[in-house]
Amino acid sequence: MDRTEFQTAVRAEHYTEISTVIRPVGYELDEHQHSFDACGLITAGEITMEVDGESRRYKVGDIFRMPAGVVHLESAGPQGVTYLVGRRERTAS
Repeated sequence: MDRTEFQTAVRAEHYTEISTVIRPVGYELDEHQHSFDACGLITAGEITMEVDGESRRYKVGDIFRMPAGVVHLESAGPQGVTYLVGRRERTAS
């Protein structure tokens, strides 16, 4: 999936605020959570995300999804990471 296809797909799922994120070599973010759903396409490098003690590495071309409220950790790979990400705000029921 290329950038244009990704943007079209996530917009169809009501993701907005699509932006490019660049994280350098050595980037790490301790446990945190977001108030929005995130969906990202890795465009360079790699990132590891850990949820409930289980790590998953995402490489170029991989897509990750992180639902709102899920506590997770992040760390960039040996070349850092760049990804295109969309956010989808959760609405109160």
